[in-house]
Amino acid sequence: MQLAGIPIFQVAAITRPLGASETCSTRRGGQRRFGTNTTATQEAMMDIAVLGMGRMGRALAGRLLEGGHRVTVWNRSTGKTGEIVSAGARQAQSVTDAVDRVDVVVTMLADDAAVRAVAFGELRSSIGGETIFVDCSTVSRKLSGELAEVFSARFLAMPVVGGPAAVSAGQATFLVGGDAGVVDRLGPVISSLTDNVRRYDTAPLAVTAKLATNLLLLSEVVALAESFAVGRSGGLRDDQLRDLLGTSPLVALGLRNRFEGVLTGSPDGWWTTVLGAKDAGLALDIARDADLELPAAAVVRHLYDTAASSGLEDADIAAVTDLYRSPSRTAAPQGR
Repeated sequence: MQLAGIPIFQVAAITRPLGASETCSTRRGGQRRFGTNTTATQEAMMDIAVLGMGRMGRALAGRLLEGGHRVTVWNRSTGKTGEIVSAGARQAQSVTDAVDRVDVVVTMLADDAAVRAVAFGELRSSIGGETIFVDCSTVSRKLSGELAEVFSARFLAMPVVGGPAAVSAGQATFLVGGDAGVVDRLGPVISSLTDNVRRYDTAPLAVTAKLATNLLLLSEVVALAESFAVGRSGGLRDDQLRDLLGTSPLVALGLRNRFEGVLTGSPDGWWTTVLGAKDAGLALDIARDADLELPAAAVVRHLYDTAASSGLEDADIAAVTDLYRSPSRTAAPQGR
């Protein structure tokens, strides 16, 4: 499948002043300023609801606050919104409360089940007729297509390449799929989040791009773990492996921020083994829909499934390296 993406460009190229019919609301009071990164003018400020307060959702909401937007946050469980509320966000008690009269709704949720429950539940019955719905979650191509069909031309898929720190710093890449007119309307939001955008004609194409990217990193983490396992099996110490591969051009730039985690088995991180297995499975589904088998991807998914079921379900994907300290657990999947 050939993606319809174009090279990364400066988001300023797709933004424009809002017309009279698109003037953003100032219903919730005057402009707020947070820190030194406020970029939105009074005319470009938007009321935005962010649904999902995991680490990525909190980073996204914080970045929007710094951009001068008015942000309302909601999370299914309690206890994750304190820092964002202290920074100036409004905490909603329900999805209906969160999306009331906002310009944009953003979902950043864990998986298809979570997005489906929110989007086709309370959100669908509560969202305003002119409100843009943006899903930043990593979900299946099928679900993204369903969302685009149900929410019609006002829906965009906008999955993120990069972790919470990159989002907070404005350095993440956003993969934007959907109607060009809606992307233009969303310009003030996108420009607050990043200058790095890749555009795709449809929401499912943007999701496909995200899953292709995720599969590559998941596979690279496994390959690095196996390289370390070979080195140790032959007698190399960890400091020798670090010296050998730490700055090697063979280690991709995107993998280097997990180098130490894979070397040491550190569980700290944000992309869990459960989510890694989920994303590898979604990539496999896309290929199988095209009657294509991906044997290496099947093994990658099996390894993250195994790690998750071995007590590492809340650990970062780098923790898959722990399997290579107990070799019997890395046996290849059968009948797949």
